[in-house]
Amino acid sequence: MIGGYIMKKTVFLTGSSGNMGFAAFRELYARKHMYHIVLLNRDSKKNHLKFAKYMNDPDVTLVWGDLTVYEDVLTCITGADYVLHVGGLVSPAADYFPKKTLFTNITAMENIIKAVKAQEDPDSVKVVYIGTVAETGDRNAPVHWGRCGDPIQISVYDHYAISKTVAERLLADSGLKYWVSMRQTGILYANIIYNMEPIMYHVPINGMLEWATVEDSGRLCAKVCNSRVPESFWRKFYNISSGHDYRLTNYEFEELLLNAIGMRGKDVVKKIFEPNWFTLQNFHGQWYTDADELEEILHFRANIPVKEYFKGIAKKAPFYYKLSGLAPLELVKKFMMAPIAATHLYGTQAWIENGIRERITAYYGSMEAYKSIGTWKDFKVEIPDKETPVNLLDHGYDESKPFDELTLADLKKAAEFRGGECLAKKLPKDIYTPIKWKCACGHEFEMSQNLVLKGGHWCPECLPMPWKYDDEAKVNPFFAQVWYAHHSPDEHNVYDENIYFGYGE
Repeated sequence: MIGGYIMKKTVFLTGSSGNMGFAAFRELYARKHMYHIVLLNRDSKKNHLKFAKYMNDPDVTLVWGDLTVYEDVLTCITGADYVLHVGGLVSPAADYFPKKTLFTNITAMENIIKAVKAQEDPDSVKVVYIGTVAETGDRNAPVHWGRCGDPIQISVYDHYAISKTVAERLLADSGLKYWVSMRQTGILYANIIYNMEPIMYHVPINGMLEWATVEDSGRLCAKVCNSRVPESFWRKFYNISSGHDYRLTNYEFEELLLNAIGMRGKDVVKKIFEPNWFTLQNFHGQWYTDADELEEILHFRANIPVKEYFKGIAKKAPFYYKLSGLAPLELVKKFMMAPIAATHLYGTQAWIENGIRERITAYYGSMEAYKSIGTWKDFKVEIPDKETPVNLLDHGYDESKPFDELTLADLKKAAEFRGGECLAKKLPKDIYTPIKWKCACGHEFEMSQNLVLKGGHWCPECLPMPWKYDDEAKVNPFFAQVWYAHHSPDEHNVYDENIYFGYGE
């Protein structure tokens, strides 16, 4: 504050045309007395229409460009106090265009880091990165309770998660003074009812997510751009959620969503789906033991009960969706839901029909496992206790110690638990300085102890690609904790390099 006036901070926001990004923009704009907002969006007719009312707004700078073009990113970051990096290619587009997703999301982070370092005072810029729960992959019961520092375990074919994991690694060990990675979970928003894509069946019916509302996520982005955020907040990893009431199994989520669009009644899921349309594994999601940490610092949750939130979604649903509640459910199943499951290339039933072995193995385990699902009379819907965390993973070091007091012996023990070695001869100057490690395969790499122990990362050559997870689990006890929860030690599924990118470009 100077002379009684609040000095505005400049916030560069990426991804403002998306669901979370636009929610963040609205929250920032509501605080325009505090912030000048810089937006970088693709030069498209849709985006021009969306931001037309802000074209001549003195509180908003609109830049038409691309995150993969360094000059565009540099233009936006020059003079910024905060970088809110929400943008990138996400699913379902990421599933259809995996190579483009990797290029876009990784290059964007490279450009942001480079542009911040090009500033006259890089230490004055705070970079906020929105990561993803997909980084830790398949965490169904009994390992459904998770926290930051758990193993990176990206689901096979999840190129979006690969791109986000690599970007997080680049940022954490970039040498920037101020950064934070907040891993977003599934986002609830009004238009979620339109997402009738084959990916809806890639989620196990007993899979779990601790959801976040788009409104809470937007407030989170605005509140992190506040000078009162403590110094201790930075250079850490956090999980985002709207709280314990948003811990849902996929069965519960589908039930709430279907009720919201007019399909009333108990167990309506069983009336319009078959259980074997849904996969058994290889998606992402978990319930958190540490998500309240962000709330304690930033106080961003509205604390709306989840059932009330879905009632709000119902009020915003278009009338023709509500008419589906009047249609006989057997017709909804036959003419609406079944065709989605059979969609060419990405529908689960298309994999079965065409014998796509790699997809069947990844998402069901085997053809035999698929056949064993049976009907709803055979399949058991499971809803675990949502209040009592169980089976917390061992991180391989004494977590009762203050993190910055870990010794070289502690680091060597942690490396051994990961099947490798800590090659450092002495402790670095701080926990953010990369040191040398070696994995079980003999790859030597440099990575900070912060990224290894608090971020859950390990050898970049072994993980996340090429998904030789059976081999990795045999030599890495840290990783084995999650892998053997859903796989047999006798498995040996190594995915052919030619099918890494699925069907897209």
